[in-house]
Amino acid sequence: MQTSKLKTLLIYKYLEDFSDIEHPVSTTELISMLNEKGISAERKSIYADIKALNETGCNILSVRSPRAGFSMADRRFDLAEVRLLIDAVSSAGFITPKKTAVLAEKLESLLSLNQAKALKSQVYCSGENKCDNEEIYYIINGLDEAISAKKQVKFVYKRRNIDKEQKKSYTEKTFVVSPYALIWKEDHYYLVCNNKKYDNLINLRLDRMKKIEILEDPQRPVSEVSEYDVFDSADYSAKMFNMFSGETDEVTLLCSLEIREEIMDRFGTKIPLRASDIEHFETTINAAVSDGLVSWIMQYGTDIKVLEPKYLADMVAEKAKKIAELY
Repeated sequence: MQTSKLKTLLIYKYLEDFSDIEHPVSTTELISMLNEKGISAERKSIYADIKALNETGCNILSVRSPRAGFSMADRRFDLAEVRLLIDAVSSAGFITPKKTAVLAEKLESLLSLNQAKALKSQVYCSGENKCDNEEIYYIINGLDEAISAKKQVKFVYKRRNIDKEQKKSYTEKTFVVSPYALIWKEDHYYLVCNNKKYDNLINLRLDRMKKIEILEDPQRPVSEVSEYDVFDSADYSAKMFNMFSGETDEVTLLCSLEIREEIMDRFGTKIPLRASDIEHFETTINAAVSDGLVSWIMQYGTDIKVLEPKYLADMVAEKAKKIAELY
């Protein structure tokens, strides 16, 4: 490569690595860096290279504060965006500690070294709730390929056993399913699929899968096992509670005014809120009726009462009775 072209690329790389708004790189520093690479340069040629880089679409600013120099103004991601992404990766239970560290390091490379160093000291990553399935990337890729190709998949699914000796052991079962979508919810990644033995949708956690295999058999049409002609991930996710599957029904709730913000956070601001009295309101939602919905309702105690359907109200009452008997 010609020395002039190499010089321009080295300047760009150095600015990308070391400069940001708070840490501009001086012309003297750029000349020193180039000298270490065996390339001599004058101040005038540095200015010409910066001009050429800006003309190709880079946004390199000449700044005088906090000190004179050049700063890479535009990056694909700013500091706040990278922080959000790293926080999301760190909190994701389906990503192993090892892969979390590698992915966080890749995200940090989107920043200057000074920004990455400051960010590293602020981000806390706990491995306590992380899975240990190092196949997770392979599983995600395989499921994504199967969903796109509308093929069935086969995999081994494991569940933790409970034993008196406090030893970790697992029960493993082989599943063959028709995959429809991947949903990240409540810090876990789920596959929404159908087991051909049943006419419904089930949700299986990706971190419990291994030995995935894409089959030649076509997936079962989602319309045969659900209300969807084309699977709607957003609608399905909104109706699930704790990712328990169940038949969708219209549910009317009587709620305390004190939890109206929480209700709108859960179901969106477009749901109807009808005043019942000075302390309560009614709302109607579409939800999958399941043990997950019952548990969600019960966490609010006397702040939520099920008005319709009656069978759901009976489910809540029965659960409350069993809890009361336990104590």
